[in-house]
Amino acid sequence: MDEPVIELSGAEERGVWDRFHEEFNFQPRMSSPKRPAIKEPVASVTWSLATLPDEPDNERLDRLIEVVEQGLHSCVGRQGTLFALDWQHPSYRFAPQEVGGHGRPAWPLSPYPDGDYYIYLSEDFRMGSFGHPWEESLCLFGQELLDAVSTEVDKVLGPPIRRAGKEVDPT
Repeated sequence: MDEPVIELSGAEERGVWDRFHEEFNFQPRMSSPKRPAIKEPVASVTWSLATLPDEPDNERLDRLIEVVEQGLHSCVGRQGTLFALDWQHPSYRFAPQEVGGHGRPAWPLSPYPDGDYYIYLSEDFRMGSFGHPWEESLCLFGQELLDAVSTEVDKVLGPPIRRAGKEVDPT
């Protein structure tokens, strides 16, 4: 890639979204927030974001973002790229090894959904994140990514609410 972050063209964006709809059975709805909006993969864990308190310094939120970004970066490799999909807004392809930090462009979007569905996907769709703004949840999927970040995400958000799309018994 010539640039670290590139907005997807109309045709490419439609293709990525069409594939995402098909592979994840994406059902976007604002009126039914208390259900998953995707068919969560077998290798997936979903946490509630409602456990993040309103902190003036956003320490836990910043830690969550750092952990997920580091995990995605390490799993995609030195030459890999990711898609950053923002429902109803422009989407991007980017090189995680070339964003973030001093003098570099910021990561497009965030693992934390800020008003819309925010999705990170590897180019082969094997791993990524799905932020659901109305359910207030974050689903991470792909065994390699889960192995890299689950322990730290548990420390920030507490125990998960679903594994492999099935609710976890809180007891």
